[in-house]
Amino acid sequence: MTDATPLRGASRAPSKAIVIGAGLGGLAAAMRLGAKGYKVTVLDRLETPGGRGSALWQNGHRFDLGPTIVTVPQVFKDLWAACGRDFEKDVDLRPMDPFYEIRWPDGSTFEMSGDEDRVRAEITRLNPADLKGYAKFLKDAETRYWFGFENLGRRPMNELWELIKVLPTFAWLRADRSVAAHAAKRFKDPRLQMAFSFHPLFIGGDPFKVTSMYALVSHLEKAFGVHYAMGGVEAIAKAMVDVIHQQGGEVLQGVEVDEILLQANRATGVRMVDGQMLPAEIVVSNADAGHTYDRLLRKQPRKRWSSRRLQRTRWSMSLFVWYFGTKGTRDMWGDVGHHTIINGPRYEGLVHDIFMKGRLAEDFSLYLHRPSVTDPTCAPSGDDTFYALSPVPHLGHDNGVDWDSEAEPYRQRVLAALEQHMPGVSDRISASEVFTPNTFRDRYLSPLGAGFSIEPRILQSAWFRPHNVSEEAQGLYLVGAGTHPGAGLPGVISSAEVLGKLVPNPAVALVPATERMAAE
Repeated sequence: MTDATPLRGASRAPSKAIVIGAGLGGLAAAMRLGAKGYKVTVLDRLETPGGRGSALWQNGHRFDLGPTIVTVPQVFKDLWAACGRDFEKDVDLRPMDPFYEIRWPDGSTFEMSGDEDRVRAEITRLNPADLKGYAKFLKDAETRYWFGFENLGRRPMNELWELIKVLPTFAWLRADRSVAAHAAKRFKDPRLQMAFSFHPLFIGGDPFKVTSMYALVSHLEKAFGVHYAMGGVEAIAKAMVDVIHQQGGEVLQGVEVDEILLQANRATGVRMVDGQMLPAEIVVSNADAGHTYDRLLRKQPRKRWSSRRLQRTRWSMSLFVWYFGTKGTRDMWGDVGHHTIINGPRYEGLVHDIFMKGRLAEDFSLYLHRPSVTDPTCAPSGDDTFYALSPVPHLGHDNGVDWDSEAEPYRQRVLAALEQHMPGVSDRISASEVFTPNTFRDRYLSPLGAGFSIEPRILQSAWFRPHNVSEEAQGLYLVGAGTHPGAGLPGVISSAEVLGKLVPNPAVALVPATERMAAE
């Protein structure tokens, strides 16, 4: 009897896959692999799934730690469909109306919604001369959406030829121009320039440096809307874990991978921090790409992503996030909705301080999240849950900030700014938690405490970004914010879609049933 001959009583054992990290990208990858027939084990060092999309509770308040909106529900629907499931039965998405409100220091406001007539009315209030520019900008955004998101963003970009083929389109769409410069071509009013160019900040990009391809976000919002998942993004993560379990996979929390194991330049499994070795036919890392290459492959020679190259990489800015609850405020501050963007006095200058100078400026802008107006389950009855997010420099700048001493003074400055929009909030605080760049470094193992991994500049996007199929070892793959196509929920979920096109179908091993039972 040869090794290839099935034994009597043999049972088919699926190929094993290990996914490092239970962020949204890692969970989506596990679902894709499970649908292919792999037996998947997800390993995560945090206590709950979701990574940056997880949550924490304090005094009855649920704080959604990271992403708060879903802009392209279709990527989730496609993911669930690939697993033979119905996303809408597992997750309750609620459309936001309006999407968000933008406020400026002079008291002017801009409300973004999916109703084009309402948006035109908002533009007319600020500067009617910009209506023609708005119509052109929408066309620009749609063209970039079909090319940048549906074309490039949902297919592999690990071959140089894939980049060469699209260079003429990049040139035609003026991908060399920044999204802020492009908005300035269409709008004369500086407030509208900001309102239609700030979106890269939500994926870690400098609007004055990243490519104008990111104008596509305006089409995403208009075409698909902005949605909130009841229970927060954590509810999506938990629904993903349920699917993985039903596929026969497992998600282990509170365990940490120390090293990716290679043999003859092929990934063969992982070694945990406690020394345990777990074998697998393929390994997928949802850890930050920088951590994957600099830490998890630290004992291996690397062809492309050496420590020196990673040191030359431009990383996204970091974040200061204050999560807080308020007592008895559900009927207060009626003009403060689910999503509010509060601008400081500067836009370009502040962004330059954050990304280029690495300086913690005296002024700041805030993204204020108030989910309790939509989802009462995130706060005790009659109370509110908030978070206030301020973009700040990452930890790699020469004039870095000592956040151990600066965190509380900065929180007090944020509180003073919020008092102007929510009078009396200082006396209503009932829960409080602060995340600084140090938290992003220590909790998420993010290089330099970057909030969104590698900055999405044009020469750090598509083929230039860490590939979904690693060139450093066979059988090793990457998903998540630091790889193609990039950060943000649509990006990390799409990275798993790309992964599904790259990973081969599993080989089926034939083993005696008695041996399989003993192994189980």
